[in-house]
Amino acid sequence: MHFSTVFSLRVSLSCRAGGGGNDVQWCFSQVKGAIDDDVAEADIISTVEFNHSGELLATGDKGGRVVIFQQETENKSQPQCRSEYNVYSTFQSHEPEFDYLKSLEIEEKINKIRWLPQKNAAQFLLSTNDKTIKLWKISERDKRPEGYNLKEEDGRYRDAATITTLRVPVFRPMDLMVEASPRRVFANAHTYHINSISVNSDNETYLSADDLRINLWHLEITDRSFNIVDIKPANMEELTEVITAAEFHPHQCNTFVYSSSKGTIRLCDMRASALCDKHSKLFEEPEDPSNRSFFSEIISSISDVKFSHNGRYMMTRDYLSVKIWDLNMENRPVETYQVHEYLRSKLCSLYENDCIFDKFECCWNGNDSVVMTGSYNNFFRMLDRTQRRDVTLEASRESCKPRQVLKPRRVCAGGKRKKDEISVDSLDFNKKILHTAWHPQENIIAVATTNNLYIFQEKVN
Repeated sequence: MHFSTVFSLRVSLSCRAGGGGNDVQWCFSQVKGAIDDDVAEADIISTVEFNHSGELLATGDKGGRVVIFQQETENKSQPQCRSEYNVYSTFQSHEPEFDYLKSLEIEEKINKIRWLPQKNAAQFLLSTNDKTIKLWKISERDKRPEGYNLKEEDGRYRDAATITTLRVPVFRPMDLMVEASPRRVFANAHTYHINSISVNSDNETYLSADDLRINLWHLEITDRSFNIVDIKPANMEELTEVITAAEFHPHQCNTFVYSSSKGTIRLCDMRASALCDKHSKLFEEPEDPSNRSFFSEIISSISDVKFSHNGRYMMTRDYLSVKIWDLNMENRPVETYQVHEYLRSKLCSLYENDCIFDKFECCWNGNDSVVMTGSYNNFFRMLDRTQRRDVTLEASRESCKPRQVLKPRRVCAGGKRKKDEISVDSLDFNKKILHTAWHPQENIIAVATTNNLYIFQEKVN
């Protein structure tokens, strides 16, 4: 994938964000990716993830590649250029494979990336496709050894008879080289497609989830894992739901949740039993009979679940809404936000073009006061929990000129359309934002649109 910064522009948004109580003005600073209208399938971004400090931003694509961007140090003479991200490392994480026993092709597409907390100079991340998880080490090298006794600088071995003196090898400076090397490969543990990986707060174990099972791994052990959830029925004809997402609690290493295609979330405690088929808590909201339709079960399927940073709440995303749950209250969410309610009347056509099965992700800001998720037409929504305000923004080259203020977008669901509104019939369902990420400490967000990565940041006055 060819990455380049294409333009910078300013976006004003009156909305609380990562920290502080003042209104934040947003600056839409960068966009990465090729401009071509003809997008190669391999270049489509499939996951976006900041590391724990926010200094590095990783993307995975359908071609099995991982591209890591590094945040530039702040330039005091050009404060408007602060927080720009430039390519740090690019490597091929997964290759296409073929399962000869089942006659199945295994895609190279990166389904998820998760960073491990940094312990030394190197960085580590987990990346997974449908079947295999890999642990990668990202390290820098800016010195090389010179002055070997037994070999020349080009690597050829010297004739021992010509060696008359003993030299002490020394390290010489060299151009910075960033190396990505696979340290562990965790394979052959999933029969179905992996949809989630989550690193535990003990920093020693992680879970991986597919449609019917969740496995617990140790980061140092590759040849075995422990099955902690198995919802596969004895008779597959009795299958009524599948696992859609799973995540460890940010502070309690014994607690994790997993969501299902039926719209339920189960919280499990690994202290209770080795196999967590019996949940500790079940979070489920009764369905409103007035909204019951043929599509109810499909749109209630949860596509993403995320714990808040403080561990008190969790957020779930279904097709039409974002819900915030208090871990102490199971019977209903404490907050519900409609993402694109205007699409409820379009569910039939969305079913026919398969868009109704799109899996939108969601994310929290640094202090859990704002949540963000994507929509169609390259729209993304920012939902302020403290002020109960929301705004829709568009990440699009066509509607933006350099340094132009980008106004909040509004969609007209019916009736007379106002001047600044967009008709729901004119929305482009091929343009969609499925993957978003928020810097853990600053007001910087990353939004993926097909093969482009947009980076917004707080405007500096």
